[in-house]
Amino acid sequence: MAEAAGWGLLGASSLLIGAVIGLKLPIPSRVIGLILAFGAGTLISAVAFELTDEAYRLGGGDTLTLGLALGALAYFAGDYAIERRGAERRMSPMGRTEESTSATSASALLLGAVLDGIPESAVIGISLLGGEGVGVAVLAAVFLSNMPEAIASSRGMRHEGMGAAHVLVTWLTVVAISGVAAAAGYGLLEGASGDSVALLQAFAGGAVLTMLVDTMIPEAQKYGGRVAGLATVLGFALAYLLSTLD
Repeated sequence: MAEAAGWGLLGASSLLIGAVIGLKLPIPSRVIGLILAFGAGTLISAVAFELTDEAYRLGGGDTLTLGLALGALAYFAGDYAIERRGAERRMSPMGRTEESTSATSASALLLGAVLDGIPESAVIGISLLGGEGVGVAVLAAVFLSNMPEAIASSRGMRHEGMGAAHVLVTWLTVVAISGVAAAAGYGLLEGASGDSVALLQAFAGGAVLTMLVDTMIPEAQKYGGRVAGLATVLGFALAYLLSTLD
C-alpha cells in the first residue's frame, strides 16, 4: 500500500505544480482551455485502454457495464450536490460569476477537487494489482490531466478573492487525499477476485468519464475554442503511445 500511496502522490503532485503556475504566471484563458483539452484527451485514452479493456478481460461485459453505470451515477450525484454548494465552475480560469467567494463555496471547491481526484488516483493503485508495477500510461494521464485542472481552478480561485496560501493549502490537501485514494485502490482489492477488480476498474472509469464531460471538457471548449478538439486528440494519442510501453 505504501508503494501505491507513493505513486498516487506522484501523480497528484502536478496539482501543486499547476497551482503555482496558475498563481504566478499570467497564462491566457485560451491557453488554459487548450491545456484542459489536452489533459482530457489523456484521461479518455487511459479509461479506454487501461481501465475498460482490462475490466472486460477480467469480469466480462456484465461486470463492465455495471461498474461503468455505478461509477457514472456516483460521480453525477456527488457533483450535483457539490455544484449546489457553489463549485459548478471549479475548472474555470475565471471562477464563478459572482465577484467574491464565501466559506461555503471555498469548501465546495475543495470537495469538488477531491471528487475529481479520487477516481483518478484510485486507478493508479488498481494498476499495481497485476504485480508488474504502476501503469505508465495511467500515471502519465493522471499527472498530465491534473496540471491543467489545477492551473484553471487556482486562477479561478484567485479571481474570486482567495489568498495564495489558501489556494496552495487546498491543493496540498487534495494531493494528500489522492495518495490515500491510490493506497485504498490497491489495498482494498489486493487478493480480490477478478470480478471485484474489474468492477472497481469500471467504476473508476465511469466516474472519470462523467467528470470529463460534466466539468473538464465544457471549460476546455469554452476557453480553448474550436482548436480544443485537436488538443484533445493530441493528448489521447500521446497517452495511447505511452500505454504501448507497459
